[in-house]
Order: sequence, then C-alpha cells, then structure tokens
Amino acid sequence: MPTPPTAGSAPRAPRPSRRSVLATMAAAVPAAGLPVLAGRASAAPAAGALPGGGDLGPNVLVFDPATPNIQGTLDEIFKRQESAQFGEGRFALLFKPGTYRGLNAQIGFYTSIAGLGLSPGDTTFHGDVTADAGWFNGNATQNFWRSAENLTLHPVNGTNRWAVAQAAPFRRMHIKGGLNLAPDGYGWASGGYIADSRIDGSVAPYSQQQWYTRDSSVGGWNNAVWNMVFSGVEGAPAQSFPDPPYTTLDTTPVSREKPFLYLDGADYKVFLPEKRINARGTTWGSGTPRGESLPLGQFYVAKPGVDAATLNAALAQGLNLLLTPGIYHLDRPVEVRRPNTVVLGLGYSTLVPDNGATAMKVADVDGARLAGFLIDAGPVNSATLLEVGPEGASADHAANPTTVQDVFIRIGGAGPGKATTSMVINSNHTLIDHTWVWRADHGDGVGWETNRADYGVRVNGDDVLATGLFVEHFNKYDVEWRGERGRTVFFQNEKAYDAPNQAAIQNGDVKGYAAYKIADGVTAHEGWGLGSYCYYNVDPTIRQDHGFQAPAKPGVKLHHLLVVSLGGKGQYEHVINSIGAPTSGTSTVLSTVVSHP
Repeated sequence: MPTPPTAGSAPRAPRPSRRSVLATMAAAVPAAGLPVLAGRASAAPAAGALPGGGDLGPNVLVFDPATPNIQGTLDEIFKRQESAQFGEGRFALLFKPGTYRGLNAQIGFYTSIAGLGLSPGDTTFHGDVTADAGWFNGNATQNFWRSAENLTLHPVNGTNRWAVAQAAPFRRMHIKGGLNLAPDGYGWASGGYIADSRIDGSVAPYSQQQWYTRDSSVGGWNNAVWNMVFSGVEGAPAQSFPDPPYTTLDTTPVSREKPFLYLDGADYKVFLPEKRINARGTTWGSGTPRGESLPLGQFYVAKPGVDAATLNAALAQGLNLLLTPGIYHLDRPVEVRRPNTVVLGLGYSTLVPDNGATAMKVADVDGARLAGFLIDAGPVNSATLLEVGPEGASADHAANPTTVQDVFIRIGGAGPGKATTSMVINSNHTLIDHTWVWRADHGDGVGWETNRADYGVRVNGDDVLATGLFVEHFNKYDVEWRGERGRTVFFQNEKAYDAPNQAAIQNGDVKGYAAYKIADGVTAHEGWGLGSYCYYNVDPTIRQDHGFQAPAKPGVKLHHLLVVSLGGKGQYEHVINSIGAPTSGTSTVLSTVVSHP
C-alpha cells in the first residue's frame, strides 16, 4: 500500500451530438480500507493558533517505486470513481520522484494524478495515464473533473490516451511518444486543455470538437473538428481558420503556471511559478522552473468537515490554504484578504455554500493564487459563487496579478443548486487560466428554474486575460464582459439546452442572450478562437439572433468566431451581431466569421 507522506492519418470525426442524460449515477464508495497518511510534524503553534502543515488526510495516496501493489491500488480507486460523476469520492494520487514500471493509471471522476518532483522528468512512468469512456459506451463528452500533472510517460504502445471533456487539465506532462485525445472507438469527445507540456510525438485529437493548448511543445497535431486553439506552442500547426479550424498565436500574452505540491527531500513544499510575458514553450524544458517555494508549514492543511470560520481564522493568521480531497460545506464566504495568498485544492476538493452565501471572496490585493478546486452551488440561491475583488476594485495588479486556475463552478447536477452570477472578476489584470463554469444539463436537480443561474462569468475589471474559458448553459448571458482591454484566448460555450420556448430566452427585441457579450460602453477588447453551440432540445424551433454581441468600435477585435447548431435543434441567425451566415437544417455545420470588424 502507499507509504505515508512526510512533512497517423486521422479517421473522419463522427458527427457530434449533445451529451446524453445518464439514467443512473454510481455513488462514490467511502475510502474505507485505504490508508490514513501521517505527515511530518510541524512546529507547535502559539497558544490558540492553528497549526501549519500536518498530514494530508486519507484520500491523498502517496506512492514510491517500492510501494507494493501500486497497480491494485490504482485499479481500486478507478473502480470507485469510473462512473461516479456526481459522487462524493475525491482522491489525489501522488508519486514520489523515481521510476515506475508496468503501470496503467486509469483516471476516473474527481481523481488527480501528479508527480512530486520539481520537474516532470523527476517522476517517470514506463506505462500510461489513461482516460477513456468505457463507462459511457465510448462517449467521452462527460469525462469531466480529473487531471494529470508533472509526470514523464513512456507509453507502453507508444501513445497515451487522454479522452476527456471539460475540467480535465493536462499540465506539466512530458509524453515520450504520442497523445490520443479520443476514446477507444473514436466516439464523441468534447474537451479540453493542455498547458506547460511536451509531447514528443503527435497529438491526435480525432473526434475532439475543440481543444486549447498553451505554452507547450508538440511533435505534430493531426485533425481538427470545430475549434483548435494554440498559444505559445512549439510545433503547433499554422494558423488556417476556418479550414482547418486552427487558431495559432505565436506566444501567450501573459501566463503564470498553476502552483503545485512537490517534495524537497523529505519535506513537502508548494512551488509558485513566476509570471511570464509573451510566453512560448514549457517552463521546465531548459532546467529547473523559475519561481519560489513555500514550505507546507505555511499552509493550513484543511480536511473535509472544517467550517468556514476555521478556514478564515487560518487565513487571518497568515497561513495559506491546502484543501485536501473532500467536500467542504460553508455557511459564509472564505475570505482571502492578504496579498500573495495561495488556496490550492487537491483531488477536486469541493466548496458548497449551503445557505446562499458566496463560496469565496478575494480582496483587491496583489498576487492571490486560486487553483485546483470545485465550487458547487447550494440549494439556496447565491448571488455570486466566486468574487475576485470587491465591486469598484481599482488597484493596478499588472506586476503581480491574481490567478484563477483549474477553478471550476457547477450549478446543479449533484443536486439542486442556484446562483445568480457564478464568477465575478472585479480586480484588474486578473488571469483566468482554464475554468469550466457549468450550469448542469444532466444529473439531479436540473431544470430551467430548478437550477436557475442567469449569468456565468462577469468581468468588470480592466486588463483581464482569460486563457481557456469554458462557460455553458446559463439562463441569460454566459459571459458578460464590462471591463476595458479584456482578452480571451479560446472560448467554448453551449447555450442552455432546456429553454422551454422562445419567450423564455427573449432579450427585449433580441432573440436570445449572446453566449459572449461585450458591453456597449467597452472601447477595447480582443479575442481569438471563440465558439458557441446550441441544442434547444425542448423546443427545437427556438431561434438565437447571434452567439456573440459586441460594440462596433475599432478597438474591439474578435478573431475566428464560430456558431453551430447541433443536429438542427434550434438555430443561430448570425455569428456576431447581424454578421455571419445563419445555421440551417439538421446537419451540424459551422457558420464562421474570420475577423470582426
């Protein structure tokens, strides 16, 4: 058991379809029989103070090359999590530096796998880290909430399979071979996100509808369906949108990689990568990555069951937060008030506001880092679920922005949930690097009013950059951008399937709410690789005026826009404003605009 921690030619893609509603959901099995992992003792805190450091809890499993029966443990976790889409199990699988042979780590729901080295080459698998869709009859469009980080893989058959949809990041990975992003049998797939990774061979997306790759290196890229976007990627295909639909930026304007846990000898630390301007390629390809490290003793290591008052006391005491895997019920917001605070989740730790509270609020401070957790709306309507900066925030954070990375938001699916606006960004210069903000279209507690959520992401701050923005199914605007000089590199959206009729989505004299609306008063904004899809399956006669709405001003520039009707269930009249051909018929065919204006 795990040891305790111490302190080719692509086939034609099948026609995409909507995600099917699962008839049944497998409940997660409690972690009985898995080891409780003790941690290195921390120095005794002052009287009344909360301790930093400590053990990582029962659902963090740490392996070294001498651990017996690693494959058996991996298989047991996968058995529990393979189809537990809305279950309560949460797991982080961490591998100490070394070489591991003959492993196939299959990764299910709410499972994260990561190496504990400072660079991917420190932890090497002669084997695979696999995501596939056998649980869902070869359909990968619901392979959400899982991740792989900080490993080098020598795939057994030369190619690793990572067939995922939204909220399944692939970060800091080195594949000594190829990467297949499609499920076995080339069924439907709807992903995804790669960052700070190197794939020596070719990436084969096959049936993937869309994908965003950032600051990486690839040996080649085969095939495209709707929207493939690259920024700062060595070896990326040349820009050619719309045929094939490749959007390629030579660099990423601003990036700062996600914080991660690693071992320095016997001591756990959290590495904070430095900010890069006009980044290209990985942070680790030419040696040790640049940044700073914080010892685990500077973190309050939270366990499920702790309340918001305790989390806030730890933050007020000057500690950062490490959220170990599990579900945290909150009766008030977690308040991040100190500059440079880190809130890092492991194994899809999940925050649930039970009484209509906001789950987390961040003050208008420099350098906060939010990463690696899920916010699940509670049954009482929350006005907001995540707020970065208070209303009216005005400070300049260009030198040290707040980052929101692999922070996912869900309304409904695991049960009834409501929120008026899910994510609000008020602080200037915030970096949103990979988020999926999702009003559920299947699962429990789903219905036009049952999981009512009018707005997905609202950006009020200036100079905000989003890289990898996935926002779906909101009752009104999915994204509403009010700040100046905002930028988005890659956007994926589906309009809400379940609108009961045309009147339910009518926006004054406009048919439907745009998926991505830039406010009329904005004078400067830019976006690349933006897609919106409709599947109005309750009333297929619904017409949507456009997927995108923007003021006609010379400083507002959008590149490579697309809309698509899935099987003719509803239609778009235009792509942006009154520009772009309408979708029509039952064929799933793109309507595109290469540049606006």
